[in-house]
Amino acid sequence: MVQKYQSPVRVYKYPFELVMAAYEKRFPTCKMIPVFLGSDIISETKSEDGADHVVDRRCRLNVDAPYILKKIAGVDHVVFRQVNALDRRNRTLRIDAHNESFANRVIIKESCFYSVHPENSDWTCFEQSASLDIKSFFNFENMVEKIAMKQYAANIKKGKEVIEYYINELISEGVSTIPRWQPPEGHKSKGIEIPSSEDTPSQDSGLRSRTNSSGSQHSRSSVSSLVLGASAATIKSPVSDGPSSPDKLEDVYIERYLGNLSLVQESALVQLQQWLQKTHKGKIPKDAHILRFLRAREFSVEKAREMLVHSLAWRKLHSIDKLLETYTPSEVLLQYYSGGWHYSDKDGRPLYVLKLGQMDVKGLMRSVGEEAILKHVLYVNEEGLRRADEATKSRGYPVSACTCIVDLEGLSMRHLWRPGIRALLRIIEVVEANYPETMGRLLIVRAPRVFPVLWTLISPFIDENTRQKFMFYGGNDYQEPGGLRDFIDEKYIPDFLGGHCYCDVPDGGLVPKSLYKEEYQDKSPEGPPLSVDSCYNTSHVVKDFPHEVMIQVPQRGSVITWDFDILKGDVTFTVLRCKRSISADPVHQHHVSAATGGIGSVQYIDKNMQVGPDLSIVERPLICRDGDSVQGSHVVSESGSYILQWKYFDSAKTSFDFTLAPHKSKVMYHTELLRSEAFRGSMSSLQSYHSGSLSSRASQSSLTGSFSGPGPSSNPNRLVESTRLSRP
Repeated sequence: MVQKYQSPVRVYKYPFELVMAAYEKRFPTCKMIPVFLGSDIISETKSEDGADHVVDRRCRLNVDAPYILKKIAGVDHVVFRQVNALDRRNRTLRIDAHNESFANRVIIKESCFYSVHPENSDWTCFEQSASLDIKSFFNFENMVEKIAMKQYAANIKKGKEVIEYYINELISEGVSTIPRWQPPEGHKSKGIEIPSSEDTPSQDSGLRSRTNSSGSQHSRSSVSSLVLGASAATIKSPVSDGPSSPDKLEDVYIERYLGNLSLVQESALVQLQQWLQKTHKGKIPKDAHILRFLRAREFSVEKAREMLVHSLAWRKLHSIDKLLETYTPSEVLLQYYSGGWHYSDKDGRPLYVLKLGQMDVKGLMRSVGEEAILKHVLYVNEEGLRRADEATKSRGYPVSACTCIVDLEGLSMRHLWRPGIRALLRIIEVVEANYPETMGRLLIVRAPRVFPVLWTLISPFIDENTRQKFMFYGGNDYQEPGGLRDFIDEKYIPDFLGGHCYCDVPDGGLVPKSLYKEEYQDKSPEGPPLSVDSCYNTSHVVKDFPHEVMIQVPQRGSVITWDFDILKGDVTFTVLRCKRSISADPVHQHHVSAATGGIGSVQYIDKNMQVGPDLSIVERPLICRDGDSVQGSHVVSESGSYILQWKYFDSAKTSFDFTLAPHKSKVMYHTELLRSEAFRGSMSSLQSYHSGSLSSRASQSSLTGSFSGPGPSSNPNRLVESTRLSRP
């Protein structure tokens, strides 16, 4: 397995030239890095004007490994090759390194990049990436991997300290400023060719946008100018007005808004954020929210990615991003739902108080229904995220979770009503999947004897990490040492729990039967616990049965738009125009079992119809991977019937993946036709759909900017896979 590392941006608050002078003091040996035994210059090249300087070194490193391992390997140190390409004209330094020792057994690659801070020309940025691939090593592969990761982590931690040490040494010697490079008078700069590397981080590595094909009239140059024009604002100050993250994460920003992360955790966050920038342009959640999913999956990038993309699709399907602005609790919930916000705990976490023992669960369900209760719980969670963000801004340190007090005074056997327990389990399932790591601490007080029965029923459905945050207090134990006063300031302890702070939380109580509604009487709701109140549809795409949406376009100049997410499997997306009239009724519908959820696929194109005489491809097939989010548009040049087609794509044919998998994909989509008479302005005014409350930045590119690739392929039967849709 290949281990990868991607650093956040580390900032030196010194000019580039001074940082370069400090960097050169590390050679040929460095007293600050004991493992660095020395280096020899293999070759050195300079341009005539002195702007470009390339140095190829062979470096010797001591490895802190067991004696027996060194004995078996037959070496006391390892040798690396390092190529430094300094460009004084553009004020950049690129460093590429790889191992020479045991190159046939272990492959180590490292790329570093120094550049000028986009917002302050007197600051210097540093980025770093590396990969480790151990093929074989005398049956000590696991040990070598651990040693290499430990050694690399120590060197990274030491790196910034070393540069700052030599900068201070230069300043103490009277060298506080170094003039920038200027071309010699009358000398025409020719420069030298600097070797490139695919793995080298670049200034635009965080700006790579999805450039899907489109019928737009814009040229590629306009997209290039958009990207280059935005590059100057790529890295924002970590002390901005709010915790909205930059496209590239700075180390100071991470410490201020996200907390102290290990190198592996930082790398996982950067990798997942970069993947989201490629596949979810304009809809990237805030970094604190991304970090919650990584923590929930123990910083496994692939597992966190899978969990997060499904949550993002769920939010879109149910319009969760608009919940804080659009939701208003009913009078029944306002009066009888005994929960509310109450100041904060000692760590600054927002504090929520729930008098569960006083809540008439049966009465609430028969008055407003299970769906309304779930929606109210989601509203509370959204409010908790908002309050945590505000606490992060105001307190000067990251606050990513909430604390909850659950008062069980009054809990009895009536709370073990079966439909109520079922509703509680469904709420737990939804919250666990979409709000991971938002519970900082849960204090359960005044637990009665019946509580163990309830806990036995629900605890298996609660994540193990969440369960470890539960604290239980029976009787008045919460007033003793180790109780509420250890976590909440005395002045904020609610009055009904022995404190002196008035707690404005409804007392709950029995819901009058006069408020019961017939439609909620003893009915067991089937299907998803939350209704789909958005414009999105879902469909299963099965092998040999694509899903198609037909759009009748009355006049040329109209715009077809689409927004879809791949919830499962891989598909190809194509837009076709029918050259002859076809029926508005589908020729075939493929149904799926109710157990799988969603609907089947619909086909309008008869199997006898062919590209050429019957159909023309206006948007060539685009391969979309599991988890991708795609938005786009097409300006029609002719009126008629247009078909948007999603077809199952078998990745095994291209990747030689022989694992057994069902030939089925799932798509959530929305399409719309903007008629020409209703359209005014240029295509740049068409903005991609973007997430609201969880989006850390609004989309800066138009639909055409994101989909300005080449037009229809000259060979419409050939699939062209776009690099922007590749997995991380």
